[in-house]
Amino acid sequence: MLSIEALSKAEIEEIVALAGVMKAGRGHHAAHPLRHQCWAMMFAKSSTRTRISFEVGIRELGGDVIFLAADDIQLGRGEPIKDTARVMGRLLHGAVIRTFAQSDVEVFAEFSGIPTINALTDEEHPCQVLADLFSIREAGLDLDDLRIAFIGDGDCNMARSWIWAAARWGFELRIGAPERFQPPADLVARSGGNIVVTDDPAEAAAGANVLYTDVWVSMGKEEEKAFREAQFQSYQINTELLQVAPDALVMHCLPAYRGKEITEEVFEGHADTVFRQAENRLHAQKAILSLLSDC
Repeated sequence: MLSIEALSKAEIEEIVALAGVMKAGRGHHAAHPLRHQCWAMMFAKSSTRTRISFEVGIRELGGDVIFLAADDIQLGRGEPIKDTARVMGRLLHGAVIRTFAQSDVEVFAEFSGIPTINALTDEEHPCQVLADLFSIREAGLDLDDLRIAFIGDGDCNMARSWIWAAARWGFELRIGAPERFQPPADLVARSGGNIVVTDDPAEAAAGANVLYTDVWVSMGKEEEKAFREAQFQSYQINTELLQVAPDALVMHCLPAYRGKEITEEVFEGHADTVFRQAENRLHAQKAILSLLSDC
């Protein structure tokens, strides 16, 4: 499970539907598909929600889990990832990887031969988007008749994952971002989705069912903090922007920086939605783990 791009609509539907089953059955699962399995979590980037939800999910499905930071293993000292993968593939039943380069996850999956889950790279954050789709459906919205507005950094891993989700499912995605931070035109064209890119956040947000944002300064971009914050000042989810989409769900994948990409007032007004998103990471990831358990 390396990317949204690699999934079909049917596979996304299967994960989203199974997430609902997992949520309803939490605490009394009839089956434990990871029983007698041991999974590794290899994280080169810090994490709160991803780490906790995966560790809890693996254990609730009956498995054991080993957490490995980059400096815990030889990978942190320069061992090629394909060599690390060939060792781990002989010892483990699956791996969850959170790192910088998408190619690292893909190489690991190729050389390990075990189920591999992308828990975030610079290119995509598929588990978050799958949990978000479940959260949107849970809120009563029809995924087939959806308009999502992504406001902020339109070329970050979340925006790219939403591009592929919109393309695979068929709903409309509008990205409001400064020209310098818009997704590459060839990526949008290659996706084949109903994607609108604009530098006007109000145009992107108008009539949206969902207003979505993420941090302006992603991990690894800290040196650009001052420049990015200056560029994104007009791309904040606030009460003014909500006027063009008054009934929209407001979503944020967290962590949130109040007063930056979203105001304190709007965040707290929609906190129930945002923290339900965070909870639903557990259920969506349990669905993914369950589907991969026999691979």
